[in-house]
Amino acid sequence: MASKTSHLIKQRKTPKDIFITPIEVAKKQIQLHTINENDIWLDPCRNNEEGSYYKNFPNNVKKDWCEELENKDFFKYNENVNIICCNPPYSILDKWIEKTLELNPDEFSFLIGIGNLTTRRIEKIENKGYGLLKMKMLKIYKWYGMSVMVLFKKNTNSIIEYDRKVYR
Repeated sequence: MASKTSHLIKQRKTPKDIFITPIEVAKKQIQLHTINENDIWLDPCRNNEEGSYYKNFPNNVKKDWCEELENKDFFKYNENVNIICCNPPYSILDKWIEKTLELNPDEFSFLIGIGNLTTRRIEKIENKGYGLLKMKMLKIYKWYGMSVMVLFKKNTNSIIEYDRKVYR
């Protein structure tokens, strides 16, 4: 089954980027963050009036959102935010990371497929002054492969160490 699913994903002509995050998973991801009263939290891909993330952000924070389907494009967003928490579209993940770094939040977390957590992407984020602070792997029914929640925090040492030697 997995190989058939993998083949179908690779052969798609149009990306399917809308995967609604289960509320229980969104809540777990939100809990990874430091919660400070009056911080500004952004859900950059809310996907409906409530959103799995947006409606579950802490009550004592300010909340904002984007949603391309509602003409509030994340890539045009230029407000100050402290926290970005979302399940970004995988087909434009590099562009999404660049925009997140441009907004310069104190922390941000993504729910992504484990195969999308590449050394190149982590190093790009680290080079902008963020460390990978927390990582949680999980499996979501009907989603392809393992997923991972990653939390990056500004001015923090990363939990990852690199060994660039090629072993034989």
